[in-house]
Amino acid sequence: MRRLLLFLLPLIFVAAPARGARVKDIASVYGVRDNLLFGYGLVTGLARTGDSRRNEATIRALANRLQGLGFTLSTDEILSRNVAVVMVTARLPADARPGHRLDVEVSSTGDATSLEGGVLQITPLYAPNGEAYATAQGPLVIGGYTVEQGGSGAARNHPTVGRIPQGAIVERENPNRLDLSKADHVDFLVDEPDFTTATRLASAINEEFGTPIAAARDAGTVTVLVPEDYKDRVVQLVARVESVDVDVDRPAVVVVNERTGTVVMGADVRIAPVAIAHGGISIQVNRKEEVSQPAPLSAGKTAVTHNTGIRVEEEDGQLLVVDGTTIGDLVGALNDLGVKPRDLIQILVAIRAAGAMQAELKVL
Repeated sequence: MRRLLLFLLPLIFVAAPARGARVKDIASVYGVRDNLLFGYGLVTGLARTGDSRRNEATIRALANRLQGLGFTLSTDEILSRNVAVVMVTARLPADARPGHRLDVEVSSTGDATSLEGGVLQITPLYAPNGEAYATAQGPLVIGGYTVEQGGSGAARNHPTVGRIPQGAIVERENPNRLDLSKADHVDFLVDEPDFTTATRLASAINEEFGTPIAAARDAGTVTVLVPEDYKDRVVQLVARVESVDVDVDRPAVVVVNERTGTVVMGADVRIAPVAIAHGGISIQVNRKEEVSQPAPLSAGKTAVTHNTGIRVEEEDGQLLVVDGTTIGDLVGALNDLGVKPRDLIQILVAIRAAGAMQAELKVL
């Protein structure tokens, strides 16, 4: 029983009671958000791990790039094994200004086997409105490799995706930058909308400032009015609000992942009295090959026969009443049954279906 207990406990994590969280950890200022950028470029310098010759898109892209530099080559004169066509993506922060640097991600769009050792050539990065806001260039960091020799190969991680830390330079200011200089109120968006959390957030802000300047508009929005003494320094007001502690109310959730046998339960999960029976039938089929040899100097031939055996085992079923209201009671009862991770998930699904578990069940 001790071994079963140690086997099950690593698979069940019971969250600690809710503690105060800073406003900046659970909410964000409305209008302050990143914008997505993307581009289409070339990675060069690959050791014959780039796109194959049959990838005409790579050859045409390289020919066009060289033509823009004053070199005129036909597609038949270009070998593309050291070049790969890639997609380049980045996030433009709301307060980014020209000269700021961004991290970029580079991913192969052709049949390149690895981008290891490659260098991204200058690539404009566009917003969805079609305007360029940054340019990217530089050597890639892959964090993996691929090796092929004599028909055999080995790979580590994902060598066709890489990053360039600080590899893009902002060329144009974000048009969605929020101007707080003349704002009379600031809206905070709750990351996980909840009426209780939004109400507590507004109350905590009012307690911090000693005046009712905050009000919850709905489950996901809290409006904070700018006091007179903060009219010319709204940024300081936002910074002070972000540092306020709030008791976050989280719903009761049980998350199960059948592929890995992982079960995560929140501390707010409640279990009503319920009876659980655990037991099952296991069927094992064995197939054994035997060789039959003829007698010496006989006319018989060697033959292979297959013998199949089936074994059925039924586990001893048990009926246990869980008469408790906490996760600890449930964990102890299931450990007493010697429940395995796969069975544990099915038991939780059955308890939820029976209405004995007051929690949302999420299956990954």
